[in-house]
Amino acid sequence: MTDVTAAPSRHADLDAALAASVEAFANANPASRAAFEQNARHMPAANSRSVLFYPPFPLTIVRGEGARVWDADGHAYIDVIAEYTAGVYGHSPEPIQAAVTAAMRNGISLTGHNPYEGRLAALLCERFAQLELVRFTNSGTEANLMAVTAARHFTGRNRIVVFAGAYHGGVLGFGDAPLPTTVPFDFIVLPYNDPDAVSAAFVEHGDQIAAVLVEPMMGAGGCIPGTAAFLTRVREASLAAGALLIVDEVMTSRLAPHGLAALHGIRPDLTTLGKYLGGGMPFGAFGGRREIMALFDPRTGPLAHSGTFNNNVVTMAAGHAGLTELFPPEAAARLSARGEALRARLNARCTSLGVPLQFTGVGSVMNAHPVAGDIARPADLLTCDPRVRQLLFLWLIAQGIYTAPRGLMVLSLPLSDEDIERLVETIEGFVQTYGALLGRRDG
Repeated sequence: MTDVTAAPSRHADLDAALAASVEAFANANPASRAAFEQNARHMPAANSRSVLFYPPFPLTIVRGEGARVWDADGHAYIDVIAEYTAGVYGHSPEPIQAAVTAAMRNGISLTGHNPYEGRLAALLCERFAQLELVRFTNSGTEANLMAVTAARHFTGRNRIVVFAGAYHGGVLGFGDAPLPTTVPFDFIVLPYNDPDAVSAAFVEHGDQIAAVLVEPMMGAGGCIPGTAAFLTRVREASLAAGALLIVDEVMTSRLAPHGLAALHGIRPDLTTLGKYLGGGMPFGAFGGRREIMALFDPRTGPLAHSGTFNNNVVTMAAGHAGLTELFPPEAAARLSARGEALRARLNARCTSLGVPLQFTGVGSVMNAHPVAGDIARPADLLTCDPRVRQLLFLWLIAQGIYTAPRGLMVLSLPLSDEDIERLVETIEGFVQTYGALLGRRDG
């Protein structure tokens, strides 16, 4: 039975613990504080990428090597954020450095077709069988914008089905409705992992729907895996209505040898890619069925697709080196298996200790959530206490582990078994230290 009289005291103690952790963080990082204050003179909150800001000020990272980063105050951290999944190779591995250096020797901006883009395109089409043709962009955001544009033109329809809490790039974010920064397409926003809602939307609007845009695992929405029933219903409903299925694998293509959609047996009409596939350089791509991608053929197609740096030699060379020398399909399988084992250990330990802390995700990408019960969609996370998230983040930083404030944790190739053991021990230390402040799974 829950002791309701203990709740006010627990909340006060949680506030006190968080305040002490914030103060300790600030005192330990004067150089990062100084850098933040200096840069805030010229950028809003010293920031050009919102996700990197957290109070009282973010760390300034000055160097990375392998699975380690160092901040401006000289602290070393085990990197368990890995550039929000883009850093699967770790920091500056030799094969990518060599490929980039060789490409740059022959000129950085060649203003034309180059020897690197074709071989990377061929490699992607081989790796992801649903890509009959592919085009490059500079980011996953651009890839999703172009895929949606292609779907609207190909079908002659305007409406796009998306899911509450999804993030498909800086101008394609959704709560229960599009965010203020989201482009003004005609969106139908549905709950994630709800097959019946998908069916109902197609019954009512099927002849107006151009495409469904979906992540097979919600990334920024909390690392919430799509169920087989949900993803299958999305595929079946879109096919029946003549709408396209766009699967956003910008984050999830690393989670299985040939992407997460393939693991579910789902073949999309269009797929978007990004992040790690550029070898650490700015990258995005979209591709799929030949007749859809032919819209962008300058010889015959009606759609233009521009971008000065779409085929830049640095990204093209780094991307090919990464996939061939560091992350072939078997490496993706091994990394995902390590992540599955880690998440199972963490969840088992939190369950045994009776604390409302769990880790969701697929393979090498996971998210900590201070909440009990099943998590099927972002709405299930509304009871999470943001103070607990911040306390966990600051605890990990103080123990030399670099993660994301929202609880995202990402494995990279150079992480050692010792690094993973350190992470497990540190999280267990957090639970043992603050367990009484987190409540109970039944409380």
